[in-house]
Order: sequence, then structure tokens, then C-alpha cells
Amino acid sequence: MSDSLDLLRGNRNYRWTWLGQVVSEIGDHFNNVAVLALVLETTGSGMAVSLLMVARAVPAVVAGPAAGVALDRFDRRRIMLASDLVRAVVAFAFVLPAAQRQSALLYALSAALMFASPFFSSGRAAILPTIVSPAELHTANSLTQNTQSATLVLGTVFAGFAAGKLGFVWAFVLNALSFLFSALAVWRLRVPGGFRARRRAAAGVLQPWRDYREGLRYLARTPLLLGIALMAMGWAAGGGAAQILFALFGEQVFRRGPAGIGTIWGFAGIGLLLGGLLGHLLADRLGFAAYKRSVSFSYLSHGISYVLFSLSRDYGAALLWMAASRVGMATTSILNNLQMLRHTADEYRGRVFATIESLRWSTMIVSFAVAGVASQHFSARAIGVVAGLLGALTGLLWAVADWTGRLPEPTGASPNYING
Repeated sequence: MSDSLDLLRGNRNYRWTWLGQVVSEIGDHFNNVAVLALVLETTGSGMAVSLLMVARAVPAVVAGPAAGVALDRFDRRRIMLASDLVRAVVAFAFVLPAAQRQSALLYALSAALMFASPFFSSGRAAILPTIVSPAELHTANSLTQNTQSATLVLGTVFAGFAAGKLGFVWAFVLNALSFLFSALAVWRLRVPGGFRARRRAAAGVLQPWRDYREGLRYLARTPLLLGIALMAMGWAAGGGAAQILFALFGEQVFRRGPAGIGTIWGFAGIGLLLGGLLGHLLADRLGFAAYKRSVSFSYLSHGISYVLFSLSRDYGAALLWMAASRVGMATTSILNNLQMLRHTADEYRGRVFATIESLRWSTMIVSFAVAGVASQHFSARAIGVVAGLLGALTGLLWAVADWTGRLPEPTGASPNYING
């Protein structure tokens, strides 16, 4: 805790980044809960929720390569600022379908919102080693991810009750205002030399496809980064279905309405926060071999706990198992993200993070679609068991890769922490 407070007090750039993250992510969850609840209220269909998730995922996949190339070619701060302003306009537009209780426009607006998102989310990851020192990187990584968990708890719980008590319009207005605050925070960032990736000045004429393939080759020839990318896809195979199931369990299985959706997301956030704290404690104490074993154990725990959540008949027990499943997931996320920040060269960082995000969303599209179709024929509990088993399988495959020596520690290329 003290190292996090020291970072916030002593590093102006990170402090502004963190403040923008807190406000914008709470606003994001107001949007997420309100959209899911509004779709279910107007259609009552799990398939409709699935289609909404696909409408969100496809633009994120399409935008990922463009975002990665742009972030490694141009000023990352300006790209993030443009993303926030575009998302603010789109978020305000959600007021129209909310006021008229129409779900059709929600799909188009959700697609537009998600298209702009990778330019910001991958940009924030790419600039982190630029705005903090190597000694601060572990603390900054942990605080950034633990803040995501904390805002998930606050944002989803408040959003569930706000959507139920105040209506959907206010949720969307608050989301739009949060993007404007985030834009202000990004505008306040300053570093000597700016926010361009190192060595891009000698990269020649912009050729987007060539630049993107160059990033893919870099990812493919670094086994650890490739393994983390494949783990992200493994999570998404069950994680896409899980996001649909949050709405189905809250609304239909436990019959708790928008508050039920928000509460399930809230307990997921509590688990993520606890797992993030555990990951923070472990990350600087584990050697590389112990790090890989910890990832295997954490992800197996995540999958098994989600199976138990899906089978629980008692609402309270289900919430506890949900939290437990997120402990394992968050611990893995902290550990893996720190390795990515340490072992990805600055000139490739935008493409690596954006590519992994695209791979995750690509897999989630399939998961959304399959879960949506399955929801017409199988119970939410049965789908949840399969989703949890996919998570456990991901942890097992990582363990096999580790045992067979396929995840060596990267050597020969240390990360670039500052612009120069």
C-alpha cells in the first residue's frame, strides 16, 4: 500500500493516468450494466445478449491491428486523447435508445464505442514504462490492474442499483462525462521527448500491413509472449460465454434483475481485487520458474471455481465462488502483464498489446456466438460448467508447455523504459 501511495504522490504523470482510469472505468461499468439490462428488458433473450456481445467484439478485433500500428508509429498520447473524445460523443448517443426503450440502436453504438477502445487501452499499456521508472514498474502495473478490479466493484454495484432506481439514461450520461474527464487526464501528461515509440523515426514510409506483420513476427519468435497470447485466447474461449452468463444468472437464474447483474459483477470485482493484491505480493518475490508454476495453479483454480459457481443453488455461495474464480484470474493477469511490460521492446509494445487484445476478442466472438446459440437449448448452469472447464484446460496447457521447456525466459532484448 505504501509503495502505491508513494507512486501516486511522487509521479505526476502516473497520478493523472490513474485518476483518469478510476473515473472512466467506473463510467464504463455504468454503460455495460445498463446496456445488458436494457437488452434483456426489451427482448428477454439470451441470444440478444450474445448478439450484443458480438457487435462489441467484432469492431475491437478490426481496430486492434490499426491501433497497434498507429501506437507504434505516432504520438501515443494524442491517439489516446482522440479515442476518449470519440467515445464521449458515442456514449452520449446511448441516451436516445435508452429514452425510447429501443434495443436496435444499442448494437450500432456499442460497435462504435468498442472500435475506439483499443486505441486507448493498448495505448495506456504501451506508455506505462514511459511514465514510470524501472523501479516503479511493478507497483504501477499492480496498481493499474488492481484499480480495474476496484472500479469493477464500485461501478457495477452502483450501476445495477442506479439503472434500477434512476433509469438507464443517467447511466449513459455518466459514462460520457467519464470519458471527458479521462481526456483531460491524458491531456495533462508530459514527458521529455514526447510519447512516440523509440526508433520509429528510422522506420521509413508508413506501410500498415508491413508494420503489423513485423509485430506478429516479433510476437511469434518470443515464446513467453506467444504463450501469454495463447493463454488470453484460452481465457476468452470460456470468458466470452461467462460475460453473457453474468446477465443470465442475475436476471433469469437468480431472478434479481439489474441489481443481480451488478452484484455478480461486483463480487467478480472483489475477487479480482484480492487476486491482484496477491499477484502484487508475489510478482517481485518469484523467480521465473516459480512465476510460471504460479500461473498454472492460479488458472486451474480459476476454472474449477467457475464450475462451482455455475452449479451453486444458493445465491450467496454462488457469489463467493464467483469471487474465488476471479482471484486466480487476477493473480495470473498481474504476473503475466508484468512479464510483458518487462520483456517487450518499446518499438513493438503497441502492436504486441493490441494484437493480444485482438486475439482475445476474436476468440470471444466465437464464445459469444456459441453461448448465445447454446442458451436456446441448454441451461445457463450447463454452459457455465463448460466455460469453467475451458478455463481449467487453459491452465493445464500452460503447465504442459512449462514442463516441456517451451516457455524460456526471453534474453537479449531488455525493455525500453523511457523515451529518448
